[in-house]
Formats: sequence, C-alpha cells, structure tokens
Amino acid sequence: MIEQIKSVKLEIFIPETHLPQLRQALRAVGAGQLGNYDSCLAYSRVTGSWRPLEGASPYEGKVGELCEAPELKVELRVDVDRVEETLAAIRAVHPYETPEIFVIPLLL
Repeated sequence: MIEQIKSVKLEIFIPETHLPQLRQALRAVGAGQLGNYDSCLAYSRVTGSWRPLEGASPYEGKVGELCEAPELKVELRVDVDRVEETLAAIRAVHPYETPEIFVIPLLL
C-alpha cells in the first residue's frame, strides 16, 4: 500500500531554443537527480497549438489568431519536497507568459 507520494513527474512544454537554460535551472535546484546521476530527463518534439486572447502578451503569435509551432515536451522525475522550488526555477527561465507544466504524482 502506498502511504505517501514521494515524487512527481513534471511535463514541461518549451521552445527548443530554451532547453539549455531549462536544463541548467533544473540542475541548480537538484531536479532530475536519480541516485548517482543528475540532469536525468527525456524530451520529445511536439507541435503546440494556442490562440492568444485579448490582454495576452504572447511569446509567439498574435492576439486572436490560432497559432501552431514546434516545441519540446520535457519529462523528469522530481522529489515532492522540491516541487515548489523546481516550478519557480522553470518559470524563471521559461519564455511563455503562462507556461504549460503538468505535475503528476508517481506511485513509487
């Protein structure tokens, strides 16, 4: 029986140009550390889709227009006690006004 969630999976959608900054920010807060390894993550190319609404200040695209662009989906495991500082580190280097980040509990 699982008594407590000890780690989460983060899924982060980010432009490929920002992967080096993201890796550095994650490493700086100890995110993606597994045993005697750090910088453990996986990424894959995806196509993002969005439409900026009135009042938005989009990184890419124009208000009112449907946009699509290549992105990376970055996935990594983070200890639950590091989630808040990891999210802050991600937001500090992420170019999007509202980054899309999923925090998924892991049953490990």
